[in-house]
Amino acid sequence: MSFVDRRIESRPSTGEAPFGLHEVFFSRTDERGVIQAGNYVFKRVANYEWEDLIGAPHKVIRHPEMPRGVFQLFWDTLKRGESIGAYVKNKAKDGLYYWVFAVVVPCRGGFLSARIRPSSALFEEVKQAYAELLQAEQNGGIDPEESAEQLMNWISEKGFESYHQFAAHALSSELMARDEGLGKPKDLKISDLHKMLRNSETLVSETRGLIKDFDAMHTIPHNLRVIASRIEPSGGPVTVLSQNYGAMSREMSDWFATHVMGENSNFTTIKMAVNNSLFVEGMARILTECEAQLKNERRSLGDIDMPAERKILSSLVQKETKRAQKSMKEVDHEADRIMRACQVMHRQFLGLSSTRVLCKIESARLPESGETLSDIIDQLGIFQERISQRLDNISKLSNEIRMLDQ
Repeated sequence: MSFVDRRIESRPSTGEAPFGLHEVFFSRTDERGVIQAGNYVFKRVANYEWEDLIGAPHKVIRHPEMPRGVFQLFWDTLKRGESIGAYVKNKAKDGLYYWVFAVVVPCRGGFLSARIRPSSALFEEVKQAYAELLQAEQNGGIDPEESAEQLMNWISEKGFESYHQFAAHALSSELMARDEGLGKPKDLKISDLHKMLRNSETLVSETRGLIKDFDAMHTIPHNLRVIASRIEPSGGPVTVLSQNYGAMSREMSDWFATHVMGENSNFTTIKMAVNNSLFVEGMARILTECEAQLKNERRSLGDIDMPAERKILSSLVQKETKRAQKSMKEVDHEADRIMRACQVMHRQFLGLSSTRVLCKIESARLPESGETLSDIIDQLGIFQERISQRLDNISKLSNEIRMLDQ
């Protein structure tokens, strides 16, 4: 036994239970949350004998300082057949505590929970948020559903659109902090996916800017027609051109609403795909480490069928790895769709630019109000340049996402 192993095996009388940053442990339960199996690290950290763990409800290790709202989210997600990741404070049999970041995966007959020791900066923020949530439960008398809602409000304030998005960010942050703490090289897949997620979030920001620019630009053709109507008949050509410009811009807006805005748009889909890839990739890595650690363990696991547990873990690793690969293909597909969409918009903008130039020429011929018309037409030019720049940025970000996916 190494010095590190001996230090982990020894336990203090109070405080935190020994749980190494390099370690990973798992437990498997049935659908009701009754423990069916686990590895030696789980038994050691929890400080229970196997006969006390197997057949016991998983809440036997629940710490009283954990907000009930967290477990409400846990079970709501698992009952939908989805995986989840969360920070959890547990209590060992001897009263010591230990924090974990757990990923819980539905498996045949129940669920498998794999855990690592959290060490990121986000972890410190979560501990504070949990403390405030626990106080609200104890002093404010809120029920688990209300507690879960307050937790979601905190997550929203942190800038996350869903719990799944928060969990993916937290999991990747923990894995990167863990690698740094252990002196390991960066996990390039996790690091690249983290960059891809930032790019996809910037895509959303550029999208919102496009929406504002389009909304503002819609009033300009109308203003052109109003001024041109005051100087008829000489303003006739400008009126016709402004009508054409308005019709073309409305057509683009309709296209924009279909491809850019809404829950099923390219821009929304790619962010969801990247986020899902990030979570699944991190989950697959933890399960892979669990599988490797179980293969290397030589200590007694009581009556647990080790070959069967290895088979279950191996099956989950294969399943989640395939899911990660599928998600990455979806990311590449969506990034390609966005780049093609930007090309379509650029071609449409060429038509708008030609119409704007004709408006500029006609306004210069007018004896009256030509200068005012010219100013308005120049505003169109400014909006077009701004939108064109946004499209270039979106194309660049989409291309970077595809390159990181290679």
